[in-house]
Amino acid sequence: MKAITLDDVIKKNLKDPEFRKLYEKEQLINAIAQMVLQMRKNAGLTQLQLAEKAHTTQPVIARLESGKDSRTPSLDLLMKIAEATGFKINIGFT
Repeated sequence: MKAITLDDVIKKNLKDPEFRKLYEKEQLINAIAQMVLQMRKNAGLTQLQLAEKAHTTQPVIARLESGKDSRTPSLDLLMKIAEATGFKINIGFT
C-alpha cells in the first residue's frame, strides 16, 4: 500500500476553490508572521519593545508572530510594525 503524504492531500484538495482560497489565506498569514518575526529580530527588539513602539500590546505581537491567529492583520497594524522596526511595506499582486 502506497503512503499518502500531506503534500498529496493538499495537492488534491487545491482543486476545490473554497479549499484553495482558505489555504492561500493561511499561507499569507504564515508569511506575514515570519516577516514580522524577522523584522523584529533584525531590529533587536523584544515582543514587548516592538509592541510599545507600534502602540499595541505584546500579546498582539505574539499572536501575529505565531501565525496561528486566523484573523488577517490589519494594514494599519502592519504599517505601525514596519515603522517601529525601520522597514517599509511593499504590497504586490500576481
